[in-house]
Amino acid sequence: MERIGLLIGVFAFAVAAIYWPWTSSTELGTEWVGVVGLILAGLLGFMIAWYLWMTRRRLDRDPSDDPVGEIDEIQGDYGFFSPYSWQPLFLAAGAAVIFLGLAVGWWLVIIGAFFAVPALIGWTFEYWRGPHAL
Repeated sequence: MERIGLLIGVFAFAVAAIYWPWTSSTELGTEWVGVVGLILAGLLGFMIAWYLWMTRRRLDRDPSDDPVGEIDEIQGDYGFFSPYSWQPLFLAAGAAVIFLGLAVGWWLVIIGAFFAVPALIGWTFEYWRGPHAL
């Protein structure tokens, strides 16, 4: 997976190497925003590649990582999958009203916050059990 980050980094540095002399040949001089942006994009690609490489080195190889592996090589639970929840729908509706309020008026942002905040809290604490459950 780290090849993707390396590809992004090499591509961005190659484009920056071409873009720098190309823009410096104009009468306005070098366009530094694009050059710096491309260099930063290349550094970001290399940072992603480094992180994925370090993470892959630290973790043991999982049977699910084998492209020719069989399904029965994976043992135990596949993970926790949430049942349906209404909270994301209410949160999305509240966010839509908030963004509509940015265009219409601040009073609509406040109304949208009254819908979005309880939905966000409900979704966050959906699986809490015991005496502190919501």
